[in-house]
Amino acid sequence: MAKRSRAREVALQLLFQHDHNLRVDRSRIESFVRGRLRDPLLVAFCLSLYDGVVAKQGDIDLRVAEAAENWRLPRMAAVDRNVLRLGAYEILYHPETPPNVVFDEAIELARRYGSQDSSAFVNGVLDKLRQSAVSSTPSLPAGDVGSIAGQADPS
Repeated sequence: MAKRSRAREVALQLLFQHDHNLRVDRSRIESFVRGRLRDPLLVAFCLSLYDGVVAKQGDIDLRVAEAAENWRLPRMAAVDRNVLRLGAYEILYHPETPPNVVFDEAIELARRYGSQDSSAFVNGVLDKLRQSAVSSTPSLPAGDVGSIAGQADPS
């Protein structure tokens, strides 16, 4: 298993736990992650995913519910719901992660931890969410696109 895939797997475990118990001490969360990943970069990546989903959960849940027609979040299987939250977070707030990577990772997590139909469900909902996110992104005027494309990255 790729290293970042393992970090996403641990983030999913944390999200699943958070879904059922909101009052876990931060030091226990960090200890859990360090014990499973042991690489400081992966620990940081995992915790950034977890913290990002928790911080943006209201918006993420709203968007997932909109994309998952005829499915309310509480009716979804807990694994599916949290895989969707994780994938939605990366699609919406981590543009540096290519969407195909997000999809592959989410589908694999759903296949591994969900039911027989989880991977197809997750794929369909994330695809709708991605499409709605792309269509709602404001576009730049044509003249601005060319000037930005030629600029060096300021960061």
